[in-house]
Amino acid sequence: MFGAEIYIKAENLQKTGSFKVRGAFNKLMKVKTGKVIAASMGNHAQGVAFAASEVGIKAKIVMPLNASIAKQEATRGYGAEVVLHGETFSDALNYAISQKDYTFIHAFDDDDIITGQGTIGLEIINELQDIDAVLVPVGGGGLISGISIAIKNLSSETEVIGIQTVSALSAYESFHSKKIIETMPMPTLADGIAVGKIGSKTFAIMQRYVDDVIKVSEESIAMAVLLFLERKKLVVEGAGAVPLAALIEQKERFRGKRIVLVASGGNIDFALIDRIIHKGLVSSGRIGVFKVIVDDVPGGLHKITGIIAAQRGNILNIVHDRLYQDVPIGKTLVIFTVETKGQRHLEEIKDAVRVTGFSIL
Repeated sequence: MFGAEIYIKAENLQKTGSFKVRGAFNKLMKVKTGKVIAASMGNHAQGVAFAASEVGIKAKIVMPLNASIAKQEATRGYGAEVVLHGETFSDALNYAISQKDYTFIHAFDDDDIITGQGTIGLEIINELQDIDAVLVPVGGGGLISGISIAIKNLSSETEVIGIQTVSALSAYESFHSKKIIETMPMPTLADGIAVGKIGSKTFAIMQRYVDDVIKVSEESIAMAVLLFLERKKLVVEGAGAVPLAALIEQKERFRGKRIVLVASGGNIDFALIDRIIHKGLVSSGRIGVFKVIVDDVPGGLHKITGIIAAQRGNILNIVHDRLYQDVPIGKTLVIFTVETKGQRHLEEIKDAVRVTGFSIL
């Protein structure tokens, strides 16, 4: 599909569903106190909860109010106490830090956490040679920091490229401005990397070892989640799908190269997955939505549905809007939702509709 040799580091299949368990274990094996606290959107929460239960430490996890319900319940399932606080990750983080009776376990800006995540880089290099680029999701920077240290010390010619969503750009802005910039994350499919401020330790490491940070659209993330499901039968959450989204958007940049995509997690909220899949289908043209003005008379709709059927389009839904502005009396706006083979097929259907004299808005 992309003219490249592509490998997937499937951390979505990791225990707790993401790479976070690596850093959590590395940190908690060194903790001397009997209870720890962490702030997380969900994956770090599960990693700390599981690691704490394994080493016999009490864990409290602070999550923002909008954290995925599935991730909240999974964290409780691993034995941790879950506290919901604040609207953003930063709110949850500040609250967790203020709890002085606990040992705080940072999600990314910690040497032991970074080292634990770096084992991914070691495993990549142990299994593959002559890698041109490793594409890594970036939120606070812990994952890419650990991976980049390992990769650059063992394979200096390999590019390490961070990927962020356009909805949370602190690492992207900071990397390119060469100073830490805090941003306000917007709603995103990639909630696992919706971090408003990159860490100070991770920023310094990225400046030294990371080659580039690029941003991808929410539409491409949805397409990537769908592509993982369809082509590889892998459930990958939005944050874990951003490397594939980058490949979708910058296909020519990686053509002919040997690429590793770090699929960082698979803890997708199944209450949202139908919407993500639908968004991916729309973004790829597999589902098309278009508006047509037709005569509001018996048989007016039949002609256009016949055109769509002749082009082998499958009509999923039809909505009439007679009150739409600028629609003359005697006409109606009809909104079609059509299943197609892809973007080219959708355009062929639209062209066939236009040729018969209908106007598509």
